[in-house]
Amino acid sequence: MDTLILSRIQFGANISFHILFPTITIALGWVLLFFKLRFNATGDDRWMEAYRFWVKVFALSFAMGVVSGITMSFQFGTNWPGFMETVGNIAGPLLAYEVMTAFFLEAVFLGIMLFGASRVPNWLHTLATFLVAFGTMMSAFWIIVLNSWMHTPQGFEMRDGVAHATDWFAIIFNPSMPYRFFHMVLASFLTVSFLIAGVSAFRWLIGGRTAGVRVALKTAIYGAALLIPAQILLGDMHGLNTLEYQPQKVAAMEGNWETQSNVPLLLFAIPDDEARENRFEIGIPSLASIILKHKADGVVPGLNDFVTDDGEVLHPRVAPVFWSFRVMVGTGMLMLLVSWAAVAMMLRKRRGVEGLPKPMLYALVGMSFSGWLATLAGWYTTEIGRQPWLVQGVMTTKQAVADVPAPMVMTTLIAYLIVYAILLGAYITVIFFLARRASIGAPLGTSEPRGKLADPKAMPAE
Repeated sequence: MDTLILSRIQFGANISFHILFPTITIALGWVLLFFKLRFNATGDDRWMEAYRFWVKVFALSFAMGVVSGITMSFQFGTNWPGFMETVGNIAGPLLAYEVMTAFFLEAVFLGIMLFGASRVPNWLHTLATFLVAFGTMMSAFWIIVLNSWMHTPQGFEMRDGVAHATDWFAIIFNPSMPYRFFHMVLASFLTVSFLIAGVSAFRWLIGGRTAGVRVALKTAIYGAALLIPAQILLGDMHGLNTLEYQPQKVAAMEGNWETQSNVPLLLFAIPDDEARENRFEIGIPSLASIILKHKADGVVPGLNDFVTDDGEVLHPRVAPVFWSFRVMVGTGMLMLLVSWAAVAMMLRKRRGVEGLPKPMLYALVGMSFSGWLATLAGWYTTEIGRQPWLVQGVMTTKQAVADVPAPMVMTTLIAYLIVYAILLGAYITVIFFLARRASIGAPLGTSEPRGKLADPKAMPAE
């Protein structure tokens, strides 16, 4: 593999690891604020119990996100100098806005949020929680603005091969930004909903049947059940926007080679880039045309329209986009099934969490990190689907890569993968360690044995 593909893999590995943690903190801050506001309104300690546990997960996720984000940002200079040389006049200020509007808020108020519950007035602690949640959302906003602009650039002009801003409003509110931003926000809330539901189900199964666990589990399940239909609807709108501005990406997602009507929705296929066809197709007739054009005879663009007369291919490799899109959609459908089934079980005879049978609790535990899978699959669909462009119609990925030896990139790539694998394993282990310790009533930081788990039958219902 040459420097270009190795650098792409390295940046992909870095951003894949990094995005896991902002995906949690973007929404978890607002969930913590909800817990705190419910406690303020009712005085019910179960909301504060849920807050105290999940604020530890927030702190852990926030720290991992900051560290991995710093590592990722260095690669703009080490691996992709052409990016900043060409569009730095736009990318630089947008990244600076993130620091000024997000990191400052988080840095100032995170300590109060984590350690100030018993040290500052309640209103100040609630305000700190809100400002940290707002800061994480603003951080996501500016990153999505930059990423969206790279997909649908506008509000600039090229002078001597360098992009110069002419309309910052057009840059920030570029055509794909609203769809991409809200799609990411909903993805974050779904990720957190299933994380809270899965970890709470784990605590319930091992005997931690406290009021705080109960309320967190119910909140997460109802939240997931309400949000997943909204995400499906928004995803459809995002897809239509992508069809308008990046039709080659949609063609790859659908595995559609020829511009035609009555395009089937392929459930399974093996795209062959060399032969420029699919093998072993299984599809539903005309459904892709109905989804994308809202009519069976709607014409959907094909991949062969994005090959120049001299044979240059201006569309992404099809298989990665085709399959990552199906992984995202499949995971979303599974989220819908599990969350709605769980709600139905809780509403049956109005038994609440007690109405969830063990198989459903185990299913929720298994879905704890399903949001990560869907988010990564959607991210790969979006970013691989933009190739060969780094900034759509402005510069290709090949034009931005650094001229460094391939073995050097390979060495650092291997080092990154090893470190990230260790950190990811440690992160997941710590979350379930916290859950287990909380469930048996052991204060964090102690090492003495606590004996057997408490009998869940002896625990109070509320």
